[in-house]
Amino acid sequence: MSSYSKYETRTRKPDPKSAVLIVVDMQNYFSSMSNPILPAINITIDLCRRNSMPIIFTRHRHKSPDDYGMIYEWWNGDIIRDGTVEAELIPELLRRESDSVVEKYTYSAFKDTNLEEKLLEMGIKEVIVTGVMTNLCCETTAREAFVRGFRVFFSTDATATSSAELHDATLKNLAYGFTYLVDCKRLQAAFSIS
Repeated sequence: MSSYSKYETRTRKPDPKSAVLIVVDMQNYFSSMSNPILPAINITIDLCRRNSMPIIFTRHRHKSPDDYGMIYEWWNGDIIRDGTVEAELIPELLRRESDSVVEKYTYSAFKDTNLEEKLLEMGIKEVIVTGVMTNLCCETTAREAFVRGFRVFFSTDATATSSAELHDATLKNLAYGFTYLVDCKRLQAAFSIS
């Protein structure tokens, strides 16, 4: 039994007709965390694509001191600078040229981006969150989606962070108050019924 199971008191299947997949920050900078979950990410992308769901990628980067914010201070200046190899999405992702990429400079994919407007224009009511880091950008994006009125699904096997403890803490918190938890098997089962 997983450590978050006792908090997972609600279950639901995503509706491919009103859902989008958000793949958060699968960049070279995070390769030590993103490479181990790459198979699960690509399976999730494929499942969603086969069900005609839009896929949106996010890319964290900083262009100038104007957008460093607290992240610069918090991480002692270790930031992802735009234009570097570290800022690029990892090439092994099943990404197409037609997939949207949201550029962001903080943990949230919603802050100072047009993501919410884009989702509303597309008629999206549900988001599935995958990527890195579970407890920072993925969690913040999931919480923001929830408070903006989107139903949120959060992947347990297609998200990762720097430690299992932080990963599990996020899954517990999100299952308790914000998101429905999913994994590749659950998505496959849900979409085979749709």
